Amino acid sequence: MHRDLDISLLRAFLAVVETGSVTAAARLLNRTQAAVSLQLKRLEDGLGQPLFEREHKRLTLAHSGERLLGLARRVIALNDEMWERMHTPSFEGEVRLGVPVDIISTYMPPILRQFNATFPGVQVSLVAKNSHDLIEDLASGGIDLTLTTDRDAAGTCEVLLTDDLVWVGAPGGDAHRRTPLPIAIGGKNCRFRPVLMETLRSAGRDWRILLQVANQDAVNATVAAGLSVTAMLRETVPPSLEVLGPSSGLPPMPAFKINLSLPPTGGTDIARELARHIRAEFATRTHRASAPRVPTAIAPRQPVTKLMRRVGRRSAAGARPRAAS
Repeated sequence: MHRDLDISLLRAFLAVVETGSVTAAARLLNRTQAAVSLQLKRLEDGLGQPLFEREHKRLTLAHSGERLLGLARRVIALNDEMWERMHTPSFEGEVRLGVPVDIISTYMPPILRQFNATFPGVQVSLVAKNSHDLIEDLASGGIDLTLTTDRDAAGTCEVLLTDDLVWVGAPGGDAHRRTPLPIAIGGKNCRFRPVLMETLRSAGRDWRILLQVANQDAVNATVAAGLSVTAMLRETVPPSLEVLGPSSGLPPMPAFKINLSLPPTGGTDIARELARHIRAEFATRTHRASAPRVPTAIAPRQPVTKLMRRVGRRSAAGARPRAAS
């Protein structure tokens, strides 16, 4: 006998696990807390086993819930992929995407992988330069859309993410203690360069430029060798380097934004589709960053099964159910 699971129930289950509470899951799904709680109960009833259990006043994943978690993710991913492929137009040709050299390895692989899987007939040509030059290329028609790193959201750009600009050095290195401070930085149009220098100037710290080149590999190698420090967005710091915090004695720097820009006309259809993929990836990253790292740490006011009994009684009486958060 075939039995089918309601995809929306699995989506509610994942939302609760990944956000850490029924309240946050309800906001994510744009539903009421009571509706999400009822979906969890329906899923438990359909599977014939509890997915959560009460432990020290916290709702945690039961063994059956842990078994379901990986399967649910696969089913949802396949459902979303199938829906997207059946409703997405077929594109062919080339789209030229500008990306600052220092954020390529951190952000681009999943975007390019997913876009290529969806549109295998489209060639994405990456143009890796600093943000200043990429904006000029976009204005002249040299590229179709671009990511940039900026202090602010200028013009018609769209802010995708805000990240801290941090000092970076070699693990166990002492370059940050030297006077003048040795610095490896991008080329003359690097967006970080004036901010870094003004920060040091305001702090009364002497510095010297050891390396100035628009090549991130060269900058990383110089820093990894312990010869200098540099400035990076926190999320882009590679494992071979480390963030130099307040104990390093270096002054704090302001946050930067990663922006997405298309031409004033809106760009081509394929460029807009690539922009949609970029937005989705950055939104997913932001969601993951704000969600609890351990999916079993969920703390509602009461266990799901007890909540369902209360919801059922109060609903039958015509009262609005009160959901746990």
